[in-house]
Amino acid sequence: MIRTEVLIVGGGPAGAACAWALRRQGVPCLVLERATFPRVKLCAGWITPDALEAIDLDPNAYPHGLTRLERLRVSVGGLRLRLRSRTMAIRRVEFDDFLLKRAGVPVHQHHARSITQRDDGYAVDGEFWGRRLVGAGGTQCPVARTLFADANPRPAGSLIVTQEQEFAYPIGDGERRSMCHLWFFEHGLPGYAWYVPKAGGYVNVGVGGSAAKLKARGDRIQRHWDCVVAELDRLGLVRDFAYAPKGHAYYLRERGRTIRVGNAFVAGDAAGLATMDMGEGIATAIQSGVRVAEGIATGTEVSYEDLRTLSQPAPIGYLLAAAMR
Repeated sequence: MIRTEVLIVGGGPAGAACAWALRRQGVPCLVLERATFPRVKLCAGWITPDALEAIDLDPNAYPHGLTRLERLRVSVGGLRLRLRSRTMAIRRVEFDDFLLKRAGVPVHQHHARSITQRDDGYAVDGEFWGRRLVGAGGTQCPVARTLFADANPRPAGSLIVTQEQEFAYPIGDGERRSMCHLWFFEHGLPGYAWYVPKAGGYVNVGVGGSAAKLKARGDRIQRHWDCVVAELDRLGLVRDFAYAPKGHAYYLRERGRTIRVGNAFVAGDAAGLATMDMGEGIATAIQSGVRVAEGIATGTEVSYEDLRTLSQPAPIGYLLAAAMR
């Protein structure tokens, strides 16, 4: 059995940030990740300056493509707005691989299934053992499922379902290269849709909404995907493209989440930290991973209560959050 001080399940932004911070504090750790990196990860790829600041990453030093989304075209129930933005966009296939390598800790490709308490620590599948355990495996994280199911019930009203695709497409010149489009509550959608241009000639297109509200209305997320495709064609952003979207689900932020049970912790989507208004999860994943590492290294309690719950300024954020649920 391979033994370490901290066993991290999941090598995405939360797990990689935790590993990076633990190494800086001199705490031995290793990461278990089921996928082979680099791997495709569907995500709009929103990155905020505070997310990069948490891991001391200068955006100018990032070796892969990074698009500065200087302008947002936003439609809220038909009201058209143009907003300035400090947001950046990355491709998760590049970003996650970079963060995990940057962490500089051992990574084992392993699909964690069975988690048991053993020898004053935690054993995973009888092959790995850690005195402390960090669950950073996303919405379906086995640590959260095994150890936090009772402490952190997941309300059906917080579940967001999506359809999304990232693909190579000629973006065009000038403003189009940095112009992100967002549509809130169009065609009765309890959520929002997006078009995000990315470096290297890629775009990410998606739609997400409250699963409970869609079900109550007899509606389906696929119908709203078709509406987005039609709007992209009307605007000339994407035309004559053979789409093949995929779906995934995650939970919006709930206050008062338990993040520690014994010497086990959860971070990122495993803790349900996506912002309540736009479902943004990369910043909170990174910040929560770093906080867990600091708590372990210093022996202090960890809290996520001051992590931001909204992507947009109040009261706009609260309005959007209310409509998302």
